[in-house]
Amino acid sequence: MPTRFPTATRRALLLSMVLAAAALPARAADLLDTVKTRGTMRIAVEGTYPPFNFKDPKTGQLAGYDVDVAKLVCARLGVKPEFVTTEWAAILAGLGAGKYDVIVSQVGITPRRQQAFDFSRPYTYSAPQLIVRRNETTAYRSLADLKGRKVGVGQGSVFEQQARAMPGIEVKSYPAAPENLQDLAFGRIDAALNDSLMVAYLLKSSQLPIRAGARVGDVERMGIAFRKGNPTFHAAVDKALDDARADGSLRQASLKWFGVDATRAP
Repeated sequence: MPTRFPTATRRALLLSMVLAAAALPARAADLLDTVKTRGTMRIAVEGTYPPFNFKDPKTGQLAGYDVDVAKLVCARLGVKPEFVTTEWAAILAGLGAGKYDVIVSQVGITPRRQQAFDFSRPYTYSAPQLIVRRNETTAYRSLADLKGRKVGVGQGSVFEQQARAMPGIEVKSYPAAPENLQDLAFGRIDAALNDSLMVAYLLKSSQLPIRAGARVGDVERMGIAFRKGNPTFHAAVDKALDDARADGSLRQASLKWFGVDATRAP
């Protein structure tokens, strides 16, 4: 026979159970629930990194490959993109602090970053490449050839890590690409190290007296970064990218900005 408690006792037990449940920390909502309830996804971009993400001088609006990719993902998730521009050196810290939901700004997928954040499937594959002045006569075929020289890189970028790992190189870091390339053109540094896809774009659009140098590293994978603990959101973003790849829209965005398909591993 089950034990029967007096009505007052049963009420006291029920109340204690309710209070105990209330005292437990509530499970944080998955990011997918959060963005769908809000109706927008807050997306961090550097905003000064053509052709990936930059302000169009004609319209004043953000444009670029990352912007197009972010819009493709948002459309498939049924939310609107809300872009936030921030300097690259602080962009990962801002994600950790919850200032935005994701970063879509050519964030390289590295083991160190994966310890702190989750990443979508890669949506860009690219390699590091040197940029030199147009009249440069020295042939820099590798980073080792730049020992004793000054190399410009983006603050906090994988390119900065690569340059600093080579002994003998004087590394100068910049908050944004335009300052880096201007210093190169004016002879304040001997070379810049950046993304090969950016270099191809610069050759078509920049008025600076610079040109492409040698590729000096392995192919890098770039993905959408977000905070850990959001498995449903993770799966949804991966599916959105898979669908955009399957219907050709991801490839089309790459061809639009680079003239090549950088969405698949070479």
